[in-house]
Amino acid sequence: DAQESRGLGDVYKRQEWRRYMNKKWECYNIDDNKVEELVEQKHISNLLASILVNRGITEEKELEVFLNPTRKDFYDPFLLPDMEIAVDRIIKAVNNKEKIMIYGDYDADGITSVSVLKKYLNQIGLETGEYIPNRLNEGYGLNKEAILKIYNMGYKLMVTVDCGISGLEEVEYANTLGIETIITDHHEPAEQLPNAIAVIDAKRKDNIYPFNQLAGVGVVFKLIQAISIKLNLDEKEYLKYLDLVCIGTISDIVPLVDENRVIAKLGLKLIEQTKNIGLRTLLNIANFKKIDSNAISFGVAPRINACGRMGAQEEALKLFLTEDKQEALKIAKNLVKFNQERQNTEKQIFEDVIQEIEKNKDKEKKCIVLAKENWHHGIIGIVSSKVTEMYYKPSILICLEGDMGKGSGRSVPGFDLYNALSKCNNYIEKFGGHSMAIGISIKKENFEKLKAEIEKCAEESNISDIMPIINIDKRINLKDISIEEAKSLELLEPFGEANKMPIFLIQNLKIDSIRALSDGKHLKLTLKQDNYIIDAIGFNMGELSKQYLLGDKVDVVGTIEINTFGNKENIQMNLKDIRKAM
Repeated sequence: DAQESRGLGDVYKRQEWRRYMNKKWECYNIDDNKVEELVEQKHISNLLASILVNRGITEEKELEVFLNPTRKDFYDPFLLPDMEIAVDRIIKAVNNKEKIMIYGDYDADGITSVSVLKKYLNQIGLETGEYIPNRLNEGYGLNKEAILKIYNMGYKLMVTVDCGISGLEEVEYANTLGIETIITDHHEPAEQLPNAIAVIDAKRKDNIYPFNQLAGVGVVFKLIQAISIKLNLDEKEYLKYLDLVCIGTISDIVPLVDENRVIAKLGLKLIEQTKNIGLRTLLNIANFKKIDSNAISFGVAPRINACGRMGAQEEALKLFLTEDKQEALKIAKNLVKFNQERQNTEKQIFEDVIQEIEKNKDKEKKCIVLAKENWHHGIIGIVSSKVTEMYYKPSILICLEGDMGKGSGRSVPGFDLYNALSKCNNYIEKFGGHSMAIGISIKKENFEKLKAEIEKCAEESNISDIMPIINIDKRINLKDISIEEAKSLELLEPFGEANKMPIFLIQNLKIDSIRALSDGKHLKLTLKQDNYIIDAIGFNMGELSKQYLLGDKVDVVGTIEINTFGNKENIQMNLKDIRKAM
């Protein structure tokens, strides 16, 4: 959701000041000796070495895998629980010419999971069907109506991808119909596992697999790797799907460390020359000059996710499966259209939510809880993210439909929203998620009671003391930053969860020029330190152009980027915060 929730025009301009509440700047204490040691050993820049030391990546083997992963850095897939059982059952299905139903999810992780498994199983001779529940009508995960449809289509074997670990009743129902189930998932299991023939999930308590943070599509990748090993197939028969595996992994915002980093780093290289017609077409339409994690996060993922949000999940799947260029172009254009609809709907709901907050003075409460009819529950999670970001308070937004309400919530570090809802269970029909994000279903008649309980819970916490923190990797001076040093940071790619773009602090800069761009939305600065100058851009910071004057001395934090215009390259800072120098 965070990747899909960029600025929303006039609403942001009206609320800009909220983004500049007191933020705490915290700098890492850098071990200079370790940095110099790394510079000499690996012949890398001081800037890059500083970031690696901050992130604890200093051991020889760990450094090599982080900077230059290869296909030899994948773990043994048979260490995953029940992998052997699943592989044997699928190979038996191949030998017996059975057909398999693949049951997935409607987000980018789920869509890529279905695509990869279907393509691979078809390649080794299995007939497959696929079922992706409709987000608006069926919701997430297995449901009995879908399983009955699968039974009536004649399927006796079902493989779940990116779902299934919580489907105890549904798997039992499938068993009564004579459908065997193999679960592949990456979500947290309950105390009891579903009674499936195999449950592959590295978050199982009996797991011995070295890494338990794979995306759903990452687990699928391990499955096709295991099948390939068992059938003595060439490595390329599963490695060729790393382009789609990379997209699902980056899109699902799992930590881009360890095996996920290997997947993402190798996958990005493959995406540059992808043979998947649909993916290539979508990348061309998105028109990103460079294929990196940013292109996936902001170019590919929102367009795939928009299909599921708007109840058209099959379109994204068709895009990755088609072999026809004209069909791929038509579908890709549909994805762009769905994403535009999603953006428009998101903007309308966001403006409505802000009006409700202002009118009811909810901004003065410790937690923002709202419900209304005609909000789109496929999009409400993105809006909740923006509300929480703007006010730096937990938020729960609920769409009322008849007697029921469905919604999403987002929190801030330090307030466990899942735990808070657990204390209000009497008023909730169903909820799930984790400390920072939840999904919820309630009866309309219970909304006010739930709201009062959640607000009480927030009141009793120390939520007022929670302050946004900007973690700064290094203090730098302009004279120490060259184009080459800035470019060396690209070795840290792909950026994402648990491997954020490094943030730098530059102090005592003089404002040489300042203006607002895009009708006052963004901030453009030229900053000077001694005889050195740097350009800076502050997205959604346009209002600050009125608070600073030419000649003011400021401290800034942000990321360092290379800006290319024509044939000229120069260093630019993407601002995260700014304040007057002390």
